[in-house]
Amino acid sequence: MARTGNHLHNTWHLGIKEFRSLLGDPTMLFLIVFMFSVAVYSDAHSKPESLYRAAIAVVDEDRSQLSTRIIDALQPPQFIPPALVDLADMDKGMDAGLYTFVLDIPPNFQRDVLAGRSPTIQLNVDATRQSQAQTGTGYIQSIVNDEIRAFALHYRAAAPAPVNLVPRTLFNPNLNQSWFAAITAIINNVTQLGILLTGAALIREREHGTIEHLLVMPVTPLEIMLSKVWSMGVVVLIASSLSLQVVVKGMLGVTVVGSAVLFAAGTLLYLFAATSIGIYMGTLARNMPQFGLMSILVMLPLEILSGALTPRESMPAAVSWLMSFAPTTHYVSLAQAVLFRDAGIGVVWPQFLMVAAIGAAFFALAHYRLRRTIGAMQA
Repeated sequence: MARTGNHLHNTWHLGIKEFRSLLGDPTMLFLIVFMFSVAVYSDAHSKPESLYRAAIAVVDEDRSQLSTRIIDALQPPQFIPPALVDLADMDKGMDAGLYTFVLDIPPNFQRDVLAGRSPTIQLNVDATRQSQAQTGTGYIQSIVNDEIRAFALHYRAAAPAPVNLVPRTLFNPNLNQSWFAAITAIINNVTQLGILLTGAALIREREHGTIEHLLVMPVTPLEIMLSKVWSMGVVVLIASSLSLQVVVKGMLGVTVVGSAVLFAAGTLLYLFAATSIGIYMGTLARNMPQFGLMSILVMLPLEILSGALTPRESMPAAVSWLMSFAPTTHYVSLAQAVLFRDAGIGVVWPQFLMVAAIGAAFFALAHYRLRRTIGAMQA
């Protein structure tokens, strides 16, 4: 019993030392504040909800009432006011990147429409602007078809649908992309800081020589590791919880219907895995540049292939199976279920169990590597 109390005492005071070391590092403090405030807010608004102010030009070779109606329909906020150019300037503008779309209305277009023919309109698209190109093509096609139909029939009326489809949008009624972008940003930042803070703390102690001071003290590698896990985990947990309440719910106005306490519990369990990964990487890297490069190789797959950015169902089967052994995959699943679908522990307990199991495996691996590293330094 006394030995257990001594272990807890050492772990507690080593963790307090980590807090003091972090407070003395203004760069790291700025990084934490920035990633859970400005970065989350910026990610939520980095992609527009729909097409917005796309650059478009029109080559009007018909100069008819119908072509004028089409040009007048291409207006803000989806497009900037169309620029009227001639054929000679069309390719030049596309090559210079001045226009994302160039619509070429051929001669006698109105006459052919009224005669019942099927004239062709050429739409040139700059596909280097991928998001605008995909969305804008559909917008322009719909606008042109609506104007032609309205002009030909002399009234605007949609054709009656054979089936009345009534959609019910759950969990995100307005289909706001910023809702998911903000939560995804918090999840990614938890992953990044959970790995970076613990790994960087271990590398910093090795570079500054303070780890040699610990080796002459009556502390074990397990106590050193546990102190870094709980101290850095608490820092990231507090930062992510404040970001959820202040930035996501307060500034962005995202409706979070789930339990913040259950989300915090899942985050704390996930941080156990993320900090263990950070310590393991810290034992492999010999200096901070090596650790930084290694972090990129580890964090990019964890963020991109975890299901936060792309559904796992859309991934190749081998990649989806491989990522099932990553803690981030299950953390993303439980976070979205809890925050958006108000899932309880009865629904997300498999994800909790998987995060705990994977975290325990990484913790054991990191402990083994840390003991070997410290043993090599003492030899």
